[in-house]
Amino acid sequence: MALTLIAFSPPKSISILSLFEPPYPIISPLFKFSSSSCSSSSSLSLTSISSFTSSSSSSSLPIRFCSLHLRTSRRNLTSPPSAMLLPHNPLLSDVCAAVLSAGIALSLLRLWEETAKRQLCDQYLNRKLVHISIGLAFMLCWPMFSSGPRGAILASLTPGVNIIRMLLVGSGMWKDEATVKSMSRYGDQRELLKGPLYYAITITLACAVYWRTSPNAIAAICNLCAGDGMADVVGRRLGRQKLPYNRNKSVAGSIAMASAGFLASIGYMYYFASFGYLQCSWDLVFSFLVVSLASALAESLPISTQLDDNLTVTVTSILVGSLVF
Repeated sequence: MALTLIAFSPPKSISILSLFEPPYPIISPLFKFSSSSCSSSSSLSLTSISSFTSSSSSSSLPIRFCSLHLRTSRRNLTSPPSAMLLPHNPLLSDVCAAVLSAGIALSLLRLWEETAKRQLCDQYLNRKLVHISIGLAFMLCWPMFSSGPRGAILASLTPGVNIIRMLLVGSGMWKDEATVKSMSRYGDQRELLKGPLYYAITITLACAVYWRTSPNAIAAICNLCAGDGMADVVGRRLGRQKLPYNRNKSVAGSIAMASAGFLASIGYMYYFASFGYLQCSWDLVFSFLVVSLASALAESLPISTQLDDNLTVTVTSILVGSLVF
């Protein structure tokens, strides 16, 4: 079978911008195939068939066909699919997104408060379900906001209001027994001034400072919510072998924290990459692994028990993330 490739010889200079200006040039097909049944071998020949002639007033033929293609090929980077509720009114869309995300977070809080009030599960597990679910569910709402500082600030209002709530309830100025039961270990309202307060501060800063284009925000929230939450759950059930430098922590709990934080980070990397906020790469995957391992190590140290693991995990994640991302 003989394969004949038909091409054209370009003029001396080709401009990229004017295929659609009259007179429209006629471009013959670039490839022509011929076959022969009696030939068992194939050959490829390049034949110059035709060339473009210039107009009478110019010695070159400008061609305009690449700009449209380039705009299409760059769409994934510059024009990611948007989840904004009202794309034609970004301000109103951000306000609606803030209300909706706050409603989702509040609904989850009320759900766990009801389970604690009705004693559907023990107080310890209920507290960890709050710890794991709220931050991760709230981060799913970030694509509803517009890009830029306004979207970040409006998104941070929900956890920001929760900071005030923890201060009021934890100090006793506002009585809310359901919140105390769902978020404290021993039913003491003052516990809300430690772990739950640090938790709300972390998510607020991740929104307002780093936002959805930063891997630091993903790593900080995923290691705090998924990592630290699963470490306690798994450690209490399977943590028979204790760490030699901290008898209050277990090998199983540390492995669970590193694994859960890392897997959650990878999941959210792909989630935000689908909207064009991040680009997936093996370097980014490795960086997430480093941050998750460092966070698990920090959580296992005795200082995390003395202070609060919500604080040490967040600080470690942000500091190590600023080095590797």
